[in-house]
Amino acid sequence: MKHLFSLMLLFHIQLLAKNTYLDNHSCKECHENIYEEYQSSMHAKSYFNDELHRKVADAASKTTYACARCHMPMADNLQDLISGKARPDKTNKTHTDAISCYFCHTIAYVKKAHRFNINAKARQAENYKPTFYGRLDNPDESDKHSSVSNPIYAKHVCMGCHSHKRNENNVTIFQAMDEKQNSLGCIKCHMPEVEGGAEKMDKRARGHHASHRFLGIHDKAYRKTGVDIGIDVNKEKLKIILTNKMEHPLIIQPARAKFLKVQIIRNGKVIWKNYKKDPREDRQGYFAYSFKKDGKKIIVPATATEGSVHNLAAKEKKVLQYHIPLLQKGDEVRVALYVQLAKSDCARVIELQDKNLLKPSLIKKEIFRL
Repeated sequence: MKHLFSLMLLFHIQLLAKNTYLDNHSCKECHENIYEEYQSSMHAKSYFNDELHRKVADAASKTTYACARCHMPMADNLQDLISGKARPDKTNKTHTDAISCYFCHTIAYVKKAHRFNINAKARQAENYKPTFYGRLDNPDESDKHSSVSNPIYAKHVCMGCHSHKRNENNVTIFQAMDEKQNSLGCIKCHMPEVEGGAEKMDKRARGHHASHRFLGIHDKAYRKTGVDIGIDVNKEKLKIILTNKMEHPLIIQPARAKFLKVQIIRNGKVIWKNYKKDPREDRQGYFAYSFKKDGKKIIVPATATEGSVHNLAAKEKKVLQYHIPLLQKGDEVRVALYVQLAKSDCARVIELQDKNLLKPSLIKKEIFRL
């Protein structure tokens, strides 16, 4: 009986080793600060708690979940999700962990491809603890995983999911990076060094680590840093100079819109503005993707046959010109840049419970006083 129990235990250990997956919460034991940072990030958002993503994915297809490649990459039935043999399962930890710690730290290399890049996962040997990759020199070991410094984490790791995406009709529906770029720019801006070691004990007294909040457009303070707004007035001509300081375009995701709200204030009243009701009236100041299928406008780009984007490219400076009333002393020109996480068109095809997704959020505001 004892021998039989030993055989059963050995079989169970081998089975677990073969299907090793360390969920996000298991990382908290040693990496408490990083875990808390990650939990506040968009990487922790899954199909189940990111309403906009879920509604767009379902509008694209009720059967397949092709988005799983990047939004549910550790799914233990990934190919079934992509092919439509399975649907996202709220009881499956490899589904609810979203873009998990385990996934990001077991990418061996990134394969560049025309439609979208592919993250090649490291093969984990049976009966051995998994190996996690990162950028640290001489990284610490733990009882849960081995640690190795991999140059991919300084060069290409972000390009697996954040580079580009084209649909089956070869229409670009997402573009953040080009082939000449690498991940160093992404890491510098979105993962700045913060106080505290990478692990709770900080055995090697590093004293700092790369933030895993993955700062972005959802952070009020951070989004102010990406664009500069200049204002120049000459008689009845107004020039607004937009400078994109980021290493990626102003607009990346097809669901979003960014737009200018320009007002001239005289004695506390608005005497001129760049649009009456809808920011789309000002074509030069409205930045967004647009798509068509067989000549007809569509919102969800999965089946688009045409696509275009009004954008501000990486590091680009653009001058927008307006004809305005002749200004008087004491007048103010107010220029504000806003982001709409779900542009108004989205409301026509997907019903969003969270109305804040449709509500514009301020990116940056500048005031010129005469």
